[in-house]
Amino acid sequence: MLDNIEQELKQFAEYVVKESRANLKRQGKDSTGKLSKSIDSNVDVFKNSFSLSFLMEDYGTFQDKGVKGKNSSSKAPNSPFRFGSGTGRKGGLTEGINKWVQRKRFQFRDRKSGRFLSYKSTAFLISRSIYQKGIAPSLFFTKPFEKAFKGLSKDLLEPFKLDIETFMKNTINNKATR
Repeated sequence: MLDNIEQELKQFAEYVVKESRANLKRQGKDSTGKLSKSIDSNVDVFKNSFSLSFLMEDYGTFQDKGVKGKNSSSKAPNSPFRFGSGTGRKGGLTEGINKWVQRKRFQFRDRKSGRFLSYKSTAFLISRSIYQKGIAPSLFFTKPFEKAFKGLSKDLLEPFKLDIETFMKNTINNKATR
């Protein structure tokens, strides 16, 4: 029944997923590939309605929208998220940064001695800075979604019209054969 709409929504979703993954790679925001692999879409068409949903790792939303810092919201002034709100998991940021620091083999140096700091100390310093200042929004998902959505209304109108015409023809034919 809603075949044309389903096809149009699937094309819309495929474009958004493909461009979101490309943006992550281009921006260097997906060091393990886990976030990129998790981006997916789901189109469901029912008798009288349809549904489109996008899926990704939870932290993808924070990467996309940004997070206000505990002391400053200058990096992400429009973000709905804030560090220090008490809603997140305790120690989750430091844990994630610690894994990233070890994977990248990244260490700060001590200013006085010149020796490398431990991974744990480096992760703590980076996490503290992120917690205080926040995370700037990357809009890796938002930009392709909004771009595709602007074109969707024109693209969706014609298939919807075709589906309505098909529905009307089938309804008229069914009544005529009774």
